Amino acid sequence: MKKSHQIALQKQRVPKVGMISLGCAKNLVDAEIMLGDVLEKGMTITNDAADADILIVNTCAFIDSAKEESIEAILEAHETKGLKRRKAGQKLIVAGCMSQRFSNELAGEFKGEVDAFIGLDQVKEVGTIIDKMLGRGVAEGNKVDPVISVSLDEKWEPLNLVTRKPVYIPDWNTPRVRLTPKHTVFTKIAEGCNHPCSFCVIPQMRGRHRSRSIESVVTEVRGLVADGVKEINLISQDTTYYGMDLWAEKAGPKQPVDSRRGPTLTKLLRELDRIEGDFWIRLLYTHPAHWSDELIDCIAATRHVARYVDMPLQHIHPRMLDVMKRETSSEHIESLVHRIRDGIPGISLRTTFIVGFPGESEDEFEYLLDFIERTRFERLGVFTYSQEEGSRAAKMEGQLSPKVKQARYKKAMKLQQKIAKEISGAQVGKVFRALVDQPLVARGEADAPDIDGRILLKKPAPVGEFVNVRITGTQVYDLVGEVI
Repeated sequence: MKKSHQIALQKQRVPKVGMISLGCAKNLVDAEIMLGDVLEKGMTITNDAADADILIVNTCAFIDSAKEESIEAILEAHETKGLKRRKAGQKLIVAGCMSQRFSNELAGEFKGEVDAFIGLDQVKEVGTIIDKMLGRGVAEGNKVDPVISVSLDEKWEPLNLVTRKPVYIPDWNTPRVRLTPKHTVFTKIAEGCNHPCSFCVIPQMRGRHRSRSIESVVTEVRGLVADGVKEINLISQDTTYYGMDLWAEKAGPKQPVDSRRGPTLTKLLRELDRIEGDFWIRLLYTHPAHWSDELIDCIAATRHVARYVDMPLQHIHPRMLDVMKRETSSEHIESLVHRIRDGIPGISLRTTFIVGFPGESEDEFEYLLDFIERTRFERLGVFTYSQEEGSRAAKMEGQLSPKVKQARYKKAMKLQQKIAKEISGAQVGKVFRALVDQPLVARGEADAPDIDGRILLKKPAPVGEFVNVRITGTQVYDLVGEVI
């Protein structure tokens, strides 16, 4: 067979696309959209990275450890056991937050290794980008298919397609390949963030807050429920800010923004609650500054919204909240926690705290521990402060040593472990409605997927279905139960 005919046959072969996705649920949705566009463009998806013609690494850059994991994933995608180049002709695309933030720097560091860097605005265009990279549809003539022509020793310049200020947001009809189990899904109701938190660089990566319309979200969720989904996890950088940007646009620059008018999270939840079916709506990533009594009343009155609230607080000491630029006060937080618990019977509160922030004194840390002990959160996570390049906190004086930060982390987690053990012990004998993730693993309303604890079942139950479980024992964070 002549070489030109071999090339033509290669061009007719359907490209295989592989994906390595890191980071949070918001990044996972981006990965699902990219794969959806891949299928829409007539390509196939493979779980075998070594078999892919195009391999996409969807990176995270939230904290230093996430960046390190992303770099390792890029290197592993490029090399096999650190000794030889990846599959001959395989293209490597780096996407996600680290690409969005550091594409210029990475392009120099990975010259000759990465073929393209894409950002958040390109997730819906990845299929078209791949087509162009592979030369699909190019007239034969004397042109050579780049899939089989790349020299392994060539130091080519990678494409850098990242736009600096992302504006993209998905819609209800955006093609997606769900990477979660069939019964649970993450639905992104907004993108970006307007908060000025001094420790965070997410606004620099993901842009300004931009909400989807209520109609778009409701249409998507209605379709998911019709497809058998039992758990809708609403996500964004700040779900409680949902809709405020849309009302601001409608009101105009001279009108005050009134969160009670226009689209709001409360109005969205009420519309979603009207959807027929047996399913949970779970509320993730809420900010304490934007909660209202109206939202509390709404959650208490709805059928579908799980009695679970994820509300990262980060700290409670007044000075720490101020230097963190959290836009709220310790008095407001304490009052809000009481109002939520009083207003929503059976609610489980999840939060996270940062220890070792620049300048955090021992007294301020003890102030936080006292709050944790008094408040007794049902679910709680602790992070050690990460000095993020480009954040205001990174330039602050009083940076604490890793030893101090780690000691505070261990002390806070030891306290929470004691609280969690006591809370779990109090559940023995109770009956909960639970969603079965695996034949012997389920989750109650108090447990978000991949974040919180589980209910370990004594006998298999149908995956993807709701069951009633009597709790018979505990394993600190996990419960043990039997289906009744």
